[in-house]
Amino acid sequence: MSPTPITPQLSQFSNPHFARGRPALIEALWIAVAALFVSSWLPGYAHRRAVLRLFGARIGRGVAIKPGVRVKFPWKLEIGDHSWIGEDVWIDNLDEVTIGANCCLSQGAYLCTGSHDWTASRFDLLTRPIRIEDGAWVAARATVAPGVTVGQGAVLAIGSVAATDLEPWGIYLGVPAVRIKERRIAA
Repeated sequence: MSPTPITPQLSQFSNPHFARGRPALIEALWIAVAALFVSSWLPGYAHRRAVLRLFGARIGRGVAIKPGVRVKFPWKLEIGDHSWIGEDVWIDNLDEVTIGANCCLSQGAYLCTGSHDWTASRFDLLTRPIRIEDGAWVAARATVAPGVTVGQGAVLAIGSVAATDLEPWGIYLGVPAVRIKERRIAA
């Protein structure tokens, strides 16, 4: 007879090694201001860029940030010039997220930098950064997992999940995403 498995003991969860990056008061202020000016349905991009920068995000020139966007910690976010962040994108950045220039994150894309150690009884928090390189496109409802790099010019197709790095200039589809062909851009 096999031994009784140990179940996670969530009451013992702690994350003493996790650094939120700012005091609780700043985080609370961010949540309130983000609800009013970043996630809100107010039209325009300038106020979203300004508020994100005010809270420590490094935002390039000409970045379009649509309504409904959620950013966990703006001080752990960098977005390069002329990138587009679509409606309802969720940047769940418990760790650093770097988005290059001329990138597109389409509607409902999810960037997840955190997970849990399912082998630990305390269900320890694990975080890893995400990097989206120049010219990449994360299509609508696609998910990028912790620690993944989406290579330059790569495409993560609609609804797909990148659980491992995506090589440059590939088009990836599925759960988990696999390379289906090369991306070529006409002049």
